[in-house]
Amino acid sequence: MSNTSPIATFDCYRTLIDFDLNRLALPIVRDRLDEVGIDHDTFLDNLRVVRFYAVARGPYTRYQDLVRLTLEKTMQLHGARYEAEFGDQLVEEAKELPVFPEVPAALQQLKEKGVQLAIISNSDRDFITHHVETIGVDFDYVITAEDAGWYKPNDGAFEHLFKTIDRGPELITHVAQGWEYDIMPAKKYGVRRIWVNRYGFPGSEFYQPYEQISDLSTLPDFWPAV
Repeated sequence: MSNTSPIATFDCYRTLIDFDLNRLALPIVRDRLDEVGIDHDTFLDNLRVVRFYAVARGPYTRYQDLVRLTLEKTMQLHGARYEAEFGDQLVEEAKELPVFPEVPAALQQLKEKGVQLAIISNSDRDFITHHVETIGVDFDYVITAEDAGWYKPNDGAFEHLFKTIDRGPELITHVAQGWEYDIMPAKKYGVRRIWVNRYGFPGSEFYQPYEQISDLSTLPDFWPAV
């Protein structure tokens, strides 16, 4: 291992960026759902599951295409009429989603404590750039599924991350909101994990030990003062 600096590795979407694709999708397709009497909550829950399956099933394919495809196939599942413009609109609006308000200050405090910053995101290189710019803090590493050739929660995504940052697990803290994408699969690598439980979901004793916070405002407290 050649690097001896502590590092915080972050999931980006719903950890740093308020990336709620379901919230964006519903206004786009609501009329088509109502046309055939589809319960909105049921549709959105199915959309979340279909999206997870699409990224978990195998090697990388373009994320923006998966966003379109999963919307199309979830509408097909419910018998609602899909149009290509729905997926295009969802992708374009997702580029403009905001950073959570406490994130920039927390990240800057980490940098001041000598902690390096990395993103490992289920994204494309030309898509994540919009969100890194929105965050407004310089990262030492920005790694996407396109770089890794795999999406989280697959091993290939994490193995590429750890190879790229090149340091022992005792120096790595993985910070994420995504329970099934990040906190569960990262356990096997022996790194410290901090679950950003923004939505009050239940955890699991099986996946302990991990720390839990409700947002990033207290995250810098996990590293000692310089």
